[in-house]
Amino acid sequence: MQYRNDKYGTPLSMLGYGCMRFTKKGNAIDIDKAEQEIMAAYNAGVNYYDTAYIYAGSEAAIGEIFERNHIREKIKIATKLPQYLIGNGAGLDRYFNEELSRLRTDYIDYYLMHHLTDVAMWEKLKNVGILDWIKAKKEAGIIRNIGFSYHGNTDNFLKILNDYDWDFCQIQYNYLDEVTQAGVDGLKAAATKGIPVIIMEPLRGGKLVNMLPDGARAAMRDSGHAWSPAEWAFRWLYNQPEVTVVLSGMNSVEMVEENVRIASETEAGSLTESDFKVLDKVIAEIRSHEKVGCTGCRYCMPCPKGVDIPGIFRCYNAMYTEGKSDGRFQFAQTVGLTREPAFATQCIGCGKCEQHCPQEIPIREKLKEADRALRPLPYKIGINVARKFMFRKGKKSS
Repeated sequence: MQYRNDKYGTPLSMLGYGCMRFTKKGNAIDIDKAEQEIMAAYNAGVNYYDTAYIYAGSEAAIGEIFERNHIREKIKIATKLPQYLIGNGAGLDRYFNEELSRLRTDYIDYYLMHHLTDVAMWEKLKNVGILDWIKAKKEAGIIRNIGFSYHGNTDNFLKILNDYDWDFCQIQYNYLDEVTQAGVDGLKAAATKGIPVIIMEPLRGGKLVNMLPDGARAAMRDSGHAWSPAEWAFRWLYNQPEVTVVLSGMNSVEMVEENVRIASETEAGSLTESDFKVLDKVIAEIRSHEKVGCTGCRYCMPCPKGVDIPGIFRCYNAMYTEGKSDGRFQFAQTVGLTREPAFATQCIGCGKCEQHCPQEIPIREKLKEADRALRPLPYKIGINVARKFMFRKGKKSS
């Protein structure tokens, strides 16, 4: 494993463990499987583990695993304040103390203001006393490094970045998002200030692996490299010295081993001009097929009316990257035939989802568009008949 230093010279593994998407066993995290994967990463040198208050079961799971294996002092925990739930100063300690309890620890190595999208969110936190709160926690050693995770435009990112003496930050960044969100300008601005940058969504919610068009795969296959789509994405990131840690939501030991290998052998500045030309072809192919730029982060959820927003968009995109029938079949399986209906037609247009969308997608408009594509009349009839058969006593579809 290779390491890059944080603001104070502490080595952080170039590969970080994103703990949002552990495998589920029923409704809970499969703790035994997660433990195998985390310990495989730990034994390979991964020392940065990222979670959040709203990642269901995640903090408690990794807290149990770290305690059981006696490795808490040997790793770095990053977790996040759910700033969107904070209404007053009392909420700061309430959520933070709950996180300490879940994580079975008395300090947090890297603590983030979660999901800032504009300056107003940061100003709201300042108004409830966040600056004094951070100062007290850092002086007591309860928080070692303070940062923020960001989804928004570059201008607002730079304003937040320059408004406080941050220890680190976390941004969505990949070869498809080079000039969106904080983007490369934000990355370089943070690096210029000596602020480490943690990368989330390096594979854009798996899209840069599982939803690549045939033309994109062909460009990679013909490149002369035996690199998987994931390896191309990781190498593009590690090629940039401004990138400190790249998070990956690994849910198999094989994935851990593969990602560790890439992080262990990739050097900054190692990509060639021909490599960048390959990625230019890949990006062009993706853009030509994409319908909705949804990463599946689920910040739009839960919908008050039960609409499965990311599920619908995933299937809609699949129609154009994997085939129309494949996309519609996936829709029937994952959205249409669930016990509680989750159709786009349940949307009442409240707009809450759009307020939280990191990609600034016009969700209400795109849901209507997706529903028309995914449920033409024959499919709508077929799904309704199947629902009546499967859920005779259930609710009617919309």
